[in-house]
Amino acid sequence: MAEEVHEADTRVPILMYHAVAADPGDATRALSVAPDAFAEQMAAIADRGLTPVGTADLAAAWRSGRPLPKRPVLITFDDGYEGVHRHALPALAKHGFPATLFVSTGWLRGPYDTGGGLDTMLDWDQVRELAAAGVEIGGHSHTHPQLDQLDEERLRFELIHCKEIVADQLGAVPASFAYPYGYSDRRVRRAVRETGYAQALAVGNGLARRAQGPYALRRVTVRRSTGPDEFARLIEGRAIARTFARDRVLTKGYAVLRGTRRARGRLRERMPGAGG
Repeated sequence: MAEEVHEADTRVPILMYHAVAADPGDATRALSVAPDAFAEQMAAIADRGLTPVGTADLAAAWRSGRPLPKRPVLITFDDGYEGVHRHALPALAKHGFPATLFVSTGWLRGPYDTGGGLDTMLDWDQVRELAAAGVEIGGHSHTHPQLDQLDEERLRFELIHCKEIVADQLGAVPASFAYPYGYSDRRVRRAVRETGYAQALAVGNGLARRAQGPYALRRVTVRRSTGPDEFARLIEGRAIARTFARDRVLTKGYAVLRGTRRARGRLRERMPGAGG
């Protein structure tokens, strides 16, 4: 049985994956991981004695003050690419690791497909098989928009429609959410909470901490260029700021741009005769 830890300020690496594919398309290549590399990364987690936990389990422990297992780590996937079932699931099952898959319901193959998927996507039978294997299924919106750029009606639709589709297809309401593009603002976080999600993950490329609150937990990006040494640093929580220094500069600049866009949108809404 895993040893438990009670430190209130435990820092937890939450790994963010996207596609797991040998030959990904151009749109997903940079954020994809080769199947062999993913298998080696799961072996590295096992060899170092880390304990994978689910998103809902982590948030519930921090919310209640219950102890976490020693050296916890989260394994998460965004969007819903077919390789999560074909390649990632066998590697997870080999080690008995839980994981969380955040699905954009309008990207999955099946009755709700909007055609927006960036590569070969999961179908709902595969999602059900992942859920049956112990993978937590969370929401990732319906069409994967920039949520902070939406008006209130469209924002609520993206959150609620995603939640309702997952509940209908799996028979269980999703408890966890991940923000498309990893970004949220106060209004988006409030809407996620009010539509019934119990916790949500951002990106931020930093370790998750209880003090971040259940609706802004940070993750670290695993990409095709992530080699064994860098991956070891990620799961051990070492040199995170240096590893993602360039990403953080770009994120800050993009946040300013997004804020400017929102301000312009609000100004247009207030101007007489505004339209487009």
